[in-house]
Amino acid sequence: MPGGERRMGRTVAIGIQNYNQIIERDCFYVDKTSFIKEWWESMDAVTLITRPRRFGKTLTMSMVEQFFSVDYAGRSDLFEGQSIWQEEEYRNIQGSYPVISLSFANIKETSFEQTRKAICRIIQRLFNKYDFLLEGDLLNEKEKQEFQNISVEMEDNEASVSLNLLSMCLSRYYGKNVVILLDEYDTPMQEAYIAGFWDEIAEFTRSLFNSTFKTNPWLERAIMTGITRVSKESIFSDLNNLEVVTTTSNKYAEVFGFTEEEVFAAMDEFGYTAKDEVKNWYDGFTFGEIRDIYNPWSILNYLDKGKVMPYWANTSSNRLVGKLIREGKPGLKQSFELLLKGEHLFTCIDEQIVYNQLDGNEKAVWSFLVASGYLKVVSHQDYGQIPEGEKPVYELALTNREVSEMFHNIVTGWFSDADDEYNEFIQALLAGDVESMNHYMNEVTLATFSSFDVGTKPSGKTHPERFYHGFVLGLMAELRAKYMISSNRESGLGRYDVVLEPRSLADDAIILEFKVFNAKKEKALEDTLKNALQQIEDKKYEEVFLAKGIPAERIRKYGLAFEGKTVLIGE
Repeated sequence: MPGGERRMGRTVAIGIQNYNQIIERDCFYVDKTSFIKEWWESMDAVTLITRPRRFGKTLTMSMVEQFFSVDYAGRSDLFEGQSIWQEEEYRNIQGSYPVISLSFANIKETSFEQTRKAICRIIQRLFNKYDFLLEGDLLNEKEKQEFQNISVEMEDNEASVSLNLLSMCLSRYYGKNVVILLDEYDTPMQEAYIAGFWDEIAEFTRSLFNSTFKTNPWLERAIMTGITRVSKESIFSDLNNLEVVTTTSNKYAEVFGFTEEEVFAAMDEFGYTAKDEVKNWYDGFTFGEIRDIYNPWSILNYLDKGKVMPYWANTSSNRLVGKLIREGKPGLKQSFELLLKGEHLFTCIDEQIVYNQLDGNEKAVWSFLVASGYLKVVSHQDYGQIPEGEKPVYELALTNREVSEMFHNIVTGWFSDADDEYNEFIQALLAGDVESMNHYMNEVTLATFSSFDVGTKPSGKTHPERFYHGFVLGLMAELRAKYMISSNRESGLGRYDVVLEPRSLADDAIILEFKVFNAKKEKALEDTLKNALQQIEDKKYEEVFLAKGIPAERIRKYGLAFEGKTVLIGE
């Protein structure tokens, strides 16, 4: 087995997110219970923690719930042997608070009305769980009626105060204020952005969060988790008691994900030795000043199966990520070319994600990719290093091999509607078959052209440019084993569009020049093609290859002329 023969050890539980099940079954577990003490002693009223998906957020929330909740009173067995149980005062806290725990992780509806109902259904089930509060004289008749009005169909004003009401009832019953845990708070917001009802969900959740986390006298502490820090103006405008912990914060930096020490200790336990390979695939995450954080989902799968492969990248839809890059402006695609080649990007980011800016704001896209774990922060300026009024510059790179593989798959997936034709075009390009290149390229553009320009301000002008920059990314993904591909780089007397430099001396070098038909200067698409080919000669684009010792007879030159969805290719 790669990496060494696996020894018998604790069972690796894949996908179990309930803390008690992992402990009761003696499954493999990396002790993160020190978070309980660290968080409790911070004295923060409401904490928002953002981490990439599959980084242990849900398991951590389960652990916190079962430590504090009265529902787990007397369950010291769940924490004996863990670091938190070494703290005597915390032994007395375990199982002593009413806890309201809910998750938005599965709310992935495609309309506001269905999303609203899904949230209300979760709240309704919470009230069903605590319907014993209706017994006796704990609540007066009006309060009981309010309690019973909670339903999937309740009015907005009832929904917004629902968790506030439940907090009051539980606090009165137990004589203690409540701990509220909301897991994956931003899942419905990401879906709302994709489906186009962001404004409605922002207004609904703003009222709910304000009543739950700000104007709630029965709240002891609260934690929210998610992937992104949604901008304060969007949904947190009234929450001035919110402590935000993002991937660049030092707080709780080692709680989510596995440190290198934890990973290597686990590999030793299971008898695996391929530590460099595992590091290349799954390391690369940085939280605050802590580097070498490993993806826990991938590590668990590796421990279970004993081989490296893209586990994390296949766990859920990457729809939003693919959409942002595919529909992004040419400049964004060009920057992404650098990242796919292993180079670094230098840019400003803003950790407060404004979803309605993602369509046209390149910095917002990079911010989202950092928050989601797809890009890592290699270095960044501190505010003390820059002039007043400016923002720090961040050095970004693809996080690791697993993420790189994921993006190559996303890019090739853009052409899935014309998969056969796309592959045939690639083969025709490699073979130098211009007639087939023309046929298959037109089939590809017909099937995929419009999907590259469906942002908020699509236009005929940007259609070709967005498409061919996306097509270049597709070439990079498909041909990376055979060619080093560059675009829009200086060469000779000008700039070329795309060059394919062969990794093997047996293959030809290729230059591709893209041009869009200009009705003011050209009578027909044939004129556009002629101008593209002439530009290759005039600007001496072949110099980049000649300088590397590639003879002129092994340099192929193609012009690609665009008019709408029609393409004409010649040499």
